[in-house]
Amino acid sequence: MKMTLWLTISLMLLTAAAGATEFHVATAGNDANAGTSEAPWRTIQRAAERAEPGDVITVHAGVYRERVHPPRGGTSDQQRITYQAAPGEKVVITGSEVLHHWVWVTNDTWRATVPKAVFGTFNPYAELIHGDWFDPQGRQHHAGAVYLNGEWLSEAATLEATLAPAGPSPGWFGQVGEPATTIWAQFKGVNPNAEAVEINVRQTVFTPETTGINYLTVRGFDLRNAATPWAPPSAGQFGIISAYWCKGWIIEDNEVAYARCCGIALGKYSDEFDNSNGKGAADPYTDCVRRALKHGWDQQTVGSHLVRNNRIHHCGQTGIVGSLGCAFSTVTGNEIYDIHLGQSFGGAEMAGIKFHGAIDAVISGNHIYRCGPVAGIWLDWMAQGAQVTGNLLHDNNGGVGDVFCEMQHGPLLLANNLLLSKRAGKLNAQGMAFAHNLIVGGVENMRGDRRTTPFQRPHATEIAGLLADAPTNDSGDDRFYNNILLDPGGLQAMNHSAWPCFAAGNVLAGGAPAGKFDKEVPGKPDFAAGMKLERKSDGWYLTLTEDQAWRREAGRPLVTSALLGRARVSGGAYENGDGTPVRINTDYFGRERNETNVGPGPFESFATGVQMFKVWPRK
Repeated sequence: MKMTLWLTISLMLLTAAAGATEFHVATAGNDANAGTSEAPWRTIQRAAERAEPGDVITVHAGVYRERVHPPRGGTSDQQRITYQAAPGEKVVITGSEVLHHWVWVTNDTWRATVPKAVFGTFNPYAELIHGDWFDPQGRQHHAGAVYLNGEWLSEAATLEATLAPAGPSPGWFGQVGEPATTIWAQFKGVNPNAEAVEINVRQTVFTPETTGINYLTVRGFDLRNAATPWAPPSAGQFGIISAYWCKGWIIEDNEVAYARCCGIALGKYSDEFDNSNGKGAADPYTDCVRRALKHGWDQQTVGSHLVRNNRIHHCGQTGIVGSLGCAFSTVTGNEIYDIHLGQSFGGAEMAGIKFHGAIDAVISGNHIYRCGPVAGIWLDWMAQGAQVTGNLLHDNNGGVGDVFCEMQHGPLLLANNLLLSKRAGKLNAQGMAFAHNLIVGGVENMRGDRRTTPFQRPHATEIAGLLADAPTNDSGDDRFYNNILLDPGGLQAMNHSAWPCFAAGNVLAGGAPAGKFDKEVPGKPDFAAGMKLERKSDGWYLTLTEDQAWRREAGRPLVTSALLGRARVSGGAYENGDGTPVRINTDYFGRERNETNVGPGPFESFATGVQMFKVWPRK
């Protein structure tokens, strides 16, 4: 009987594999063709309409000016629909169109008119950026953009500003009318008719029109230039590429760039309650979470995405955003930089990675830098069971710095990270565990946030309880084991936590004094660690002065689930998403630790004196 069942399953798998088809798309193709390598289609959307689970869509070199909206997905991880750039070929999918026929006006300013037909039903120069927790800072902002030779200009607040001589940041201004939209732009020292000038016409370039389009792989593309909307956690979230309330996407080896707001979205669906939660209070988001639970927010329906090895840059709000739909996902090996640097608008949703409800998510091995306010990584509400490990963060010099944990109730683990910005981060949370990090900037500790916020059962989305009163919903219950702290503040900010914290095996240098929870503090606070990060032709290098005494002076146990215990609020253990125990038995590079006396910080190897580590790429 068992042999018969095995043969039946094997035959089914072979039949499915045999039935899989590879379709081809090329700029010289035609949508009336057969979609073969000899007779490719012209548009990716034509292939999307034909592809069935198990099929592969291979797109050949060129620029594709279209929005791809897959009508269906795969049925499982083994039967996915794959969209891929042909190996070794550069494939651009863009939300912009080339704009010709510029007329000189005055100074550095030129004017062009765009017929209404170019935009269709969506005109980004008529679409205001708006939504919950958005701050326009006293002016209007539109979803459109103007690009000169691949780089965007800034939107000016007024036409008069655009007519003035161009400053260091040339601008543009748009005016929508019938039957055309007029755009004025400053082209400093160049004739736009002799350059590559483009404008946004599409809101996104790869996003389904409906939810539940599961198990897609999107690989190897250059995805860019989209008029993406503001993406608060309480509304449908769209990026240049969006896993729109879906499950099991793999987004890998892409370049994602020049999103007006968000690059990659792993977020929430849209409904009649969009953008109705941020009117001066955050508590209504709990109602949003309850509605999402009725709309399929569980591990069987949504999340579990893999976002890896992408290069994400020049996004106005976030590199990767996700409300609830990011749960159970892994974000690894990505380079995320130049996020929200223009700062012409503000709000409460800006970061390299901004997640709400990142239950059991893993954020590992990413390089995140030059992110403006607020943070490099911002985990906001319900990141229960999440792990932030082995990331390199620096030059995130906004109000928070590298990591912001907001309204978290634990357990949440941060291990083997290089937190090198002027501020390591801010904790408006309880139940955080920091292990083996290199922390250069200060850690700020907040108290007294009275918002009603939920916590979940372990490894699940169901709400187990709410924290509603200030004495309970306060700071503390944090753990700091085997970190190297170079900031003069050390962990003193935790001295005023409402609940006890736990700290042992940390090295304090660079003037960092011990806090009241520190135990077994080795080394000398005035030791000059001389940390320096620099970029060379083949990557990023970290220089650090070490002392072998840091290992000798304290017998550090391995950081495990048993050592970390349970978070006080949720009662959850610090463990992996599958329920297995945590063991921080490898370092930033994946090298095994000496489990009988582990070294402090992210690097297990130690030698007295100046050491240099290549920290990115890590391979």
